[in-house]
Amino acid sequence: MVKSLLSILFAGVLLIGAAVFEGIYLKRQFSAFGEEVAALIQKTEEGEAGEEDGEAVYASWERRRDELHIWIPHNDISRIDDYLSESIRCLREHEKELALSKLEIVARLCETLPSTYLVSLPNLF
Repeated sequence: MVKSLLSILFAGVLLIGAAVFEGIYLKRQFSAFGEEVAALIQKTEEGEAGEEDGEAVYASWERRRDELHIWIPHNDISRIDDYLSESIRCLREHEKELALSKLEIVARLCETLPSTYLVSLPNLF
C-alpha cells in the first residue's frame, strides 16, 4: 500500500515537473523568436527590410520549429509558418503594409501561444 502511494506521488511530481519544464521552455523559445520578429517589424516600418531579412527570420523559425513539434500541436506551428511565408512574399513584392500586418500576427502568436500550454486552472478545465 505504501509503495503504491509513493509510486503515485512520484508519478504526479514527475508530471508536474515536466509540465513546468515545458512552460519554461516554450516561453524562452517564443520570447527569443518574438524579439527577432519585433526587429523585423521595426526594420519593415523604417522601409529597410527586404526579402533576405524575412528569410533570415524564417530560417531561425525553422531551427526552432523542429524542436517545438515535440511540445505543441502542428496546427500552431503551421499558422506561424503560413504567416511568415506570406510576409516574406509581401516583402519581396514591396507591400510594406501587408507584410507588417502578417508580422504583427506572428508577434502576437509569439506572445499568446506559450500561455495556452501552461499548467493553469483555465487550461485544465
